[in-house]
Amino acid sequence: MRGRRRGRNRPFPPSPSSTEPATADAVGAQGAVRLLDSSEAGGGSSKEDPDGGAGTATEETEEDTSEVESASTTVPAEATRAADAEVPSPPGLDESKDADVTEEPSGGSALPDVAATEEGAASESAPADGTTEEIASEPTPPLAAEAEEKAEDAPAPTGRQPQAASGNPLPRVLAVANQKGGVGKTTTSVNLGAALAELGFRVLVIDLDPQGNATTGLGIDARNFELSMYDVLMRDSSLEDCVEPTSMKNLFVAPATIALAGAEIELVPAFSRELKLKRAIESVIDDFDFVLIDCPPSLGLITVNALAAADEVLVPIQCEYYALEGLSQLMRNVHLVASNLNPRLDISTIVLTMYDARTKLADQVATEVREHFGNKVCRIVIPRTVRLSEAPSFGQPITAFDPASRGAIAYRELAKEVSGGTS
Repeated sequence: MRGRRRGRNRPFPPSPSSTEPATADAVGAQGAVRLLDSSEAGGGSSKEDPDGGAGTATEETEEDTSEVESASTTVPAEATRAADAEVPSPPGLDESKDADVTEEPSGGSALPDVAATEEGAASESAPADGTTEEIASEPTPPLAAEAEEKAEDAPAPTGRQPQAASGNPLPRVLAVANQKGGVGKTTTSVNLGAALAELGFRVLVIDLDPQGNATTGLGIDARNFELSMYDVLMRDSSLEDCVEPTSMKNLFVAPATIALAGAEIELVPAFSRELKLKRAIESVIDDFDFVLIDCPPSLGLITVNALAAADEVLVPIQCEYYALEGLSQLMRNVHLVASNLNPRLDISTIVLTMYDARTKLADQVATEVREHFGNKVCRIVIPRTVRLSEAPSFGQPITAFDPASRGAIAYRELAKEVSGGTS
């Protein structure tokens, strides 16, 4: 067969002229007797001459061929090394191995296939049952891919999970308080609530300011609702019936009217007057993730109700000198409420508002506040912009009125920081 070579222990067949000397030396007397017996046993099938006698030339050729085959079976035992002689392999084993390696189905050259050799060397450690392709086609996804898939399949951040900023679990109730007016309490309550709602949180803004600026700033007209926070505090109305939806998804408001101005006096003789707002919020707290209480610019009973109902206090500080004067009094009131009414109350967040980078005073105030309160001061600073002042006149938060403005960007970043996300 073309492309076929003999095994390493099998010699090439001798030429016809040298057949007899080779077989005479290789075959002994025993081999001659075996050949004679086999030739007699198969003599009936040999060709004869026309004279009737057996063809001596044909018999000699068959004998020579048989002698060569028998010689090939005895030569390996004499020519191989001592280690191979102790355990001789079958005559046809090496031939079959060599034939499988060197024989090509297409009848090409007998040179080994280099590409096949490299593939065999590369897959020495692979299983021999042909499962290499299946393993390669279905690789195990890495841990990073699994984490990415889980992050993509996770729901919006509306669950009751602890937040990184304060460590407090959802839902969170924050009282936006500062007894000084004009520092950005209402602006922060409205725009921070809108930015949190954009992140997917359900937010309720409770307007406790008799001026009702948070109510009008979210587009709620006083003629379009029946119940207000005055009814909740003084008439024990349900807070759920008082809540009004806004034009933004996930953002709700509990409106206020000028009637709250008289609630300070009416609450004086009321039973358990400091805890009225707390009991009202407890009835709806499971429906929201954040509750922002916009407090009036005073330290009266309405503000005390807000501090008693909240878990945290968010203090907006204007970057001016007068804003620092009342901060110490606010801290004393917070400690009084915490020691008598609400032990878990804490000042968790301080926001620098109305920051004007053109003045040195703004930098000095920001530096002093950060040195005194440390990590409680948010990294994001709310700038002084005209667009923030214009947005309430259209009944919209800054994120809806001018989404690309500096104020909108600042409140979005503040929402991420307050909620525990990356800013």
